[in-house]
Amino acid sequence: MRSNSLAATFLLTSLTLTALAVASTSQAASFDCDAQNLKLDEKTICDHRALNDADVKMVTTFDLLSGLLAMGSRGTLQDQQTVWLKKRQACNADAACIKAAYDERLKALEETYKRINRPL
Repeated sequence: MRSNSLAATFLLTSLTLTALAVASTSQAASFDCDAQNLKLDEKTICDHRALNDADVKMVTTFDLLSGLLAMGSRGTLQDQQTVWLKKRQACNADAACIKAAYDERLKALEETYKRINRPL
């Protein structure tokens, strides 16, 4: 059990570092910061590097999990992501609220990863 936890932590850390290395300042992971019709939460994410980095980590982790899950579970993950996105958007320009939303979502995604059945 402990080695699975260490492996999950290593994998997520590696993905995060890779994603952060390639992220540009005008592009968050899930949307274009130069777009004209950004919502308040998106503008705030673009204006705060830590939130931009959280977006990169979240979308990278989400994409990884989407590829690992069976089709039915993928649909559930997508539904959960849609619900979460509405919650993040409800934060408007409140950076602390947005950070809390990312922290909560990343924790949920990490828990999903831990529950994936893997061969021994």
